[in-house]
Amino acid sequence: VQAAPQQVAEDKFVFDLPEYENINHVVVFMLGTIPFPDGMGGSVYFCYPDQSGMAVWQLLGFVTNEKPSAIFKISGLKSGKGSQHPFGAMNLPQTPTVAQIGISVELLENLAQQTPVASAAVSSVDSFTEFTQKMLDNFYNFASSFAVTQAQMTPNPSEAFIPANVVLKW
Repeated sequence: VQAAPQQVAEDKFVFDLPEYENINHVVVFMLGTIPFPDGMGGSVYFCYPDQSGMAVWQLLGFVTNEKPSAIFKISGLKSGKGSQHPFGAMNLPQTPTVAQIGISVELLENLAQQTPVASAAVSSVDSFTEFTQKMLDNFYNFASSFAVTQAQMTPNPSEAFIPANVVLKW
């Protein structure tokens, strides 16, 4: 958790993301200590250095007092094109292994008109459903790792064997 942004302008803040190549999702949330001024919110941008070392900024979405947190998928953004952004004229230091999250405080009506990068949206599948699917896949893979043929079975009256196809049918 990074709670200390670098202020680069009166209404603009950046957070460094070291080793961003290993990060798939970014969660941006307000701490609840300082709300946005009335009628304001924060555009959330992702910046990474391209092959030539130039900063590429992409709009992820926004946070507001009414929507104080958001999850963004950044793993697929590292090869996309940049978009218009409010950090353009600033000469922010950029190193090959550090990306940045930029927050630009803007009017709510401006936030509603912006179009974020489509691939930044997180799956709309219910997180419980996704967790359950992954958990069951993991269980099946784990149980399958102990599979033996009928010829390899050693009779043991205290153990019960469940055929793998029963688990698959379930």
